[in-house]
Amino acid sequence: MINKLPPGQFETDTWPILHQGDVPQFDEETWNFRLFGDVKEEKTLTYHQVMDLPKTISTIDMHCVTTWSKFGTSFEGIALKEFLKFVELKNEVKYIQIYGYYGGDRFGYSANLPLEPLMCDDALFVYRWKDHSHDWSVISPKHGYPLRFIPPESFYLWKGTKWVSGIRFMTNDEAGFWEELGYSMTANPFKEERYR
Repeated sequence: MINKLPPGQFETDTWPILHQGDVPQFDEETWNFRLFGDVKEEKTLTYHQVMDLPKTISTIDMHCVTTWSKFGTSFEGIALKEFLKFVELKNEVKYIQIYGYYGGDRFGYSANLPLEPLMCDDALFVYRWKDHSHDWSVISPKHGYPLRFIPPESFYLWKGTKWVSGIRFMTNDEAGFWEELGYSMTANPFKEERYR
C-alpha cells in the first residue's frame, strides 16, 4: 500500500515531541483509568487491570496539525474497543472524550472523537512502539508514558491524548482542549480540517 500524504503536510522519519504543559509523574500504585459519562455504571481500572487486557499491534500513519506526517510506525497497545467490554453504554452514545493529565489535573486535557471510526485495531492506547530505525521500546514520558492514545490516520494527532486517564462516553459531541481554542471538531487531515 502506498502511503498517502495529506494536503499541506511533509513527511518525516522522526517522531517529533509536542505537548502542552509539564510531563506528569507516573505512580503505578495510584494511576487508574476511568470509564464514565453516558454509561449504566461507571468503571475504574487499575494500571495492572489495564495492562492485563488483550494487546494489539498495528502499524499507523500519524499526521500532526503542525504539518508533519510519519508513515508506518508500529504500536502495541490496547484497542479502544476492549474498554467497551467493561461498560454498558446508554442509548445513542456516538461520541467520546479521551482525557489526560494537564496542569496537575488528571482530566485537564481532553480530545473529542466520534466512536464509530474507533472500533478497529488502529485506535490504540499504546505503551510501546517501533519503526524502521528503532526496535521495540516503551514510549517515553514526553510521548505520553505510561499510556497514550494513537488515533487512526483519519484524524490529526492532537486527538491522540497523552498520559491518558479515562474515557467519557457522550450522546452529543463536545469540544475538547484544543477544540475550545478554535481547532476543528472533526480534524480530518485529508480534508485539511485544522481549524474551525
